[in-house]
Amino acid sequence: MKKAMLKTSLGVAVAVASSQLLASGFALNEQSISGMGTGFAGRSSSAEDASTVFGNPAGMSRLKREQFTVGGAAVIAKTDISGPGSNLGGETDGDMVPTVGVPMGYYVKPLDDHWSVGFGVYVPFGLVTDYGSDDAARYWGKKSHVQVITFQPTVSYAFNDKVSIGFGPTINRIEGELGSSLINPFSPGSNDGEVKIKGDDTAVGYNIGILVQATDRTRVGLTYHSMVDYKLEGKTRVSTPLIGPYDGSKFDATLKIKTPESIDLSVTHELDDHWTLYAGSTWTRWSRLENITVQNDVPALLQGSAFETITEEQNWHDTWAHAIGASYRVNKEWVLRTGFTVDQSPTNNTDRSPRIPTGDRKVFSLGAGWSPNDDMTIDVAYSYLWEEDTKVNQVSSTKGSYQAKYENSAHGIGASLTYRF
Repeated sequence: MKKAMLKTSLGVAVAVASSQLLASGFALNEQSISGMGTGFAGRSSSAEDASTVFGNPAGMSRLKREQFTVGGAAVIAKTDISGPGSNLGGETDGDMVPTVGVPMGYYVKPLDDHWSVGFGVYVPFGLVTDYGSDDAARYWGKKSHVQVITFQPTVSYAFNDKVSIGFGPTINRIEGELGSSLINPFSPGSNDGEVKIKGDDTAVGYNIGILVQATDRTRVGLTYHSMVDYKLEGKTRVSTPLIGPYDGSKFDATLKIKTPESIDLSVTHELDDHWTLYAGSTWTRWSRLENITVQNDVPALLQGSAFETITEEQNWHDTWAHAIGASYRVNKEWVLRTGFTVDQSPTNNTDRSPRIPTGDRKVFSLGAGWSPNDDMTIDVAYSYLWEEDTKVNQVSSTKGSYQAKYENSAHGIGASLTYRF
């Protein structure tokens, strides 16, 4: 029971996440609506609007007018769960991911022919899952809510018309909340106990990029998003009679975790005055997540027990995502976009749990941009994601057994406004 409580601690809530928000692991892709329309192909080479602050800070040098881009995306996820579920009973009706919104905002100002400055506010990582108190997975993770909000001041420098670079430190605020049920050994499957955890931290990273105009019609971009090292501090609150006088008490909890670095290489090629082609690949170092170790500040009577330190194996692996896309400029006012993405899951068959019921995925995207005048552009995008069926098979002496097959899919819609001064 002690291990069960600790294994549903803040560390698991942050690091072991559902990937139904259109990305691998718990990373999000929704930082640009114009990029979303092409399946994020060409993310580091297109530099369509101020959202290039995230995609490739070197792309700010291509924006010749002061401008801002603001927008948001909504993700509507669907999960079908089948199989035995838990030996302790409970529903397996799925749909544990509520509809969520992902906001974004950027600003870029050219200073001269060489220097540009800007900033961005976006959400690079996040998850929301809510199985409910009656679900078969409630002991393995009833509710999770984790998000990272990043502020990125950025500068770019153009050496000439061919080569530019960009750099921006990232100030990242992470917040997490988790609730899970605890088995009552005197009445297994009913009269559950509960554990609730909250924690947060702020840490610094950076993004750096280079953009090369290889030919008159071809651009190549390379962007590096750094690892960010967090030490979350929070509280673990437990409600169960099994710990006697400490029932309902709050314990201080700490967790060290690193969100992974990634490298994005993209190519944008203007085939003619109407068609533009995009391609890109992203490598993410998810192998940093070998295990989760949580340290709890417990009373003297519990020191040296399983309450104090717990490690849970994850053994994630590095992943690749590949995307191709195209846009067609109908006229001065309208551009149409489409894209297709394949994205690996970092999980493995042995350690996969109800918190990470995810497999490799494919995404089909459509988008459009409307510019009623030279100063304003409105972008919209739609994505449909589907994953390969995945199975979860977990057994624990403190949480019972859980067996299920997950069929995951999601719809993503987004819109943004770009205004130039």
